[in-house]
Amino acid sequence: MIKEIIVVEGKDDTAAIKRAVEADTIETGGSAIGEQVLKRVELAMERRGVIIFTDPDHAGERIRRIVAQRVPGCKHAFLPQEEAMYKGDIGVENASPDAIRKALANVRTEQLAGEGGSIEVTWDDLIEAGLIVHPQASERREVIGKLLGIGYANGKTFYKRCVSFRITKTEFIEAWRQMEQKLEQERG
Repeated sequence: MIKEIIVVEGKDDTAAIKRAVEADTIETGGSAIGEQVLKRVELAMERRGVIIFTDPDHAGERIRRIVAQRVPGCKHAFLPQEEAMYKGDIGVENASPDAIRKALANVRTEQLAGEGGSIEVTWDDLIEAGLIVHPQASERREVIGKLLGIGYANGKTFYKRCVSFRITKTEFIEAWRQMEQKLEQERG
């Protein structure tokens, strides 16, 4: 049984989670998250902790951002888009039990403001790695986001995730190396 309560978007996501693991969920009901749902998430955070596990799309990222802003300190689980895809539909409900278990085994916890720790990955590191201001920046962020377990995001959000999930310089450099190898293999 997973101790934390998992925040998902809907009942189909809950069903997929329950096929994979024994856990309790809170459903947001989609991107129009109501005040009552947010209060339930706050209570869940106080009592058991929370894992946000939303769809790897724009609506899922919006929900993740709303919940994380309202309830700081949540853990985050990320699914790569290709593991959440079925007939053109992206969602946690489409993921295999193994993919869900893997995502939950690799949750990341946000660093709360004032929690010390240094910022290791810099904006310049992202430029140097070709994750921003590069013709293939989006593709590169997708690959390295999977490797780091922080999901796909635009450049600004990707940087914020590196900081808030305390990605170390060593982790970043290793993922960068693996990304370059993967992209080289795909080209050649």
